Amino acid sequence: MNSEKGRKAHKQGHLAETKAALFLRLKGYRIVEQNFKPPRGTGAGEIDLIVRKGKVLVFAEVKLRQTETAAAESVSPMVRERRVRGAEYYLMLHPELADFDIRFDVILMTPNGFPKHIQNAFMQE
Repeated sequence: MNSEKGRKAHKQGHLAETKAALFLRLKGYRIVEQNFKPPRGTGAGEIDLIVRKGKVLVFAEVKLRQTETAAAESVSPMVRERRVRGAEYYLMLHPELADFDIRFDVILMTPNGFPKHIQNAFMQE
């Protein structure tokens, strides 16, 4: 039962990320990468979406919860820290992006709601 629940949550999360990517594309962003996974042991977290618009590179966290408030609250300080480390790792692999402005955004998703895009949701540490 538990693994079935986990598969369903994973599938819903993936669908939310796909919707968020489409939403960002409609806003003029170009998808650079989806689900960037730094190696284990680096302390870096997976980045849901990496997008760009002009000379701005955005590392976006997609959170799907029953309510927008629950989604926002799920972006804990530990989540932020791991995403910043993930972004640093990504930038280390892509020195050609060094002159881009970097931003961390959050896309809040609810099961039947419209995505809420929070730009600069947390500052780079």
